[in-house]
Amino acid sequence: MQTTDVNARQQAAPDEDGMNIGRLALALVLLIALFAALWWGFDFLRATQRDDSMPKILTGIFAIIWGVGGAAAVFFSANFTVEQLPLVVRRQLTPFVFVGPGVLLLGWFLFLPTLRTFYFSFFNYDSTQFVGLSNYVAAFTERTMLTAFQNNLLWMIFGTAGCVIFGLLIAVLADRSSFEPVAKSLIFLPMAISFVGAGVIWRFIYYFSPPGQPQIGLLNAIVSAFGGQPQAWTSLVQPWNNFFLIAILVWMQTGFAMVIFSAAIKGIPEDILEAARVDGAKEVTIFFQIMLPAIQGTLVTVTTTILILTLKIFDVVIVMTGGQYGTNVIAVEFYRKLFTSNDNGRGSAIAIVLLIAVIPVMVYNLRQLNKQEVF
Repeated sequence: MQTTDVNARQQAAPDEDGMNIGRLALALVLLIALFAALWWGFDFLRATQRDDSMPKILTGIFAIIWGVGGAAAVFFSANFTVEQLPLVVRRQLTPFVFVGPGVLLLGWFLFLPTLRTFYFSFFNYDSTQFVGLSNYVAAFTERTMLTAFQNNLLWMIFGTAGCVIFGLLIAVLADRSSFEPVAKSLIFLPMAISFVGAGVIWRFIYYFSPPGQPQIGLLNAIVSAFGGQPQAWTSLVQPWNNFFLIAILVWMQTGFAMVIFSAAIKGIPEDILEAARVDGAKEVTIFFQIMLPAIQGTLVTVTTTILILTLKIFDVVIVMTGGQYGTNVIAVEFYRKLFTSNDNGRGSAIAIVLLIAVIPVMVYNLRQLNKQEVF
């Protein structure tokens, strides 16, 4: 009797190594139906946007529900389908349920467009005639591109150095102050502003009124108050106008560097610092010989992150000067070629050049993250 009960329980229990054909078929049907529903929703949104048959607010609400709910439904359906497979297969496929959608989206929206851009870079302006490497030759020989390379180099050197130095200095000083939260909040506040918004703000700061009119720009008002001569800082004052634009990046990204450096400094054991002070080490010596080596991984990561940002800088320049007055950068020149001049070949070549310039820094950054585990 006892043996019969054990056999019955074994038969009733699910077989982890087996596969329920019926539930697997149901899961596959549900997954296919879900993809069909998502595709219908995409067509519906595209149709409503084309003929403007639905109010914008309803279209936005539907897109949010359809997108977020659809992504969650796809995950749960795929996970349910994998759970019906044998244990060995399940263990192999389960990681792809979590990582797979993200990889597919990255491939669809990043990898494939990159290949397409690379392909178009070998054709003429309307992509009808193969021109070989002539677009790349132009990218490295045109006067406007040479100016863009020079200015990007200024952004990389002075923009990155300014953000890192000020961020590290403020992190060390704020860590010793009694109003640390308030100071850090005020310095981090510009991070909440977009680059376009920051450009608009600083346009008012650098604004130059014509002669005979009051100077409403903050910087010129200060200069006038001390008896100086107002200047058109972002247009006439060349080549220093690039540094006035770089100051906007430093104003925005110093808070980012400060927060990361502050977290790394707080991770240094206090016993080491106290022992150095007891041995008579000065604060400058402690900073250079203890703090900096201890946060070296964080220092490299923050530097390379801001370096990548300076390579891709676009918003500040396009808002402040539009790339005129000798302030052109690579991303602005790409925008001009592709969207203003409608030159697909030149624009694609510049985009690939920018990508190649960013990749080494990005790879180095990822290697440092993997090696140091600073975050």
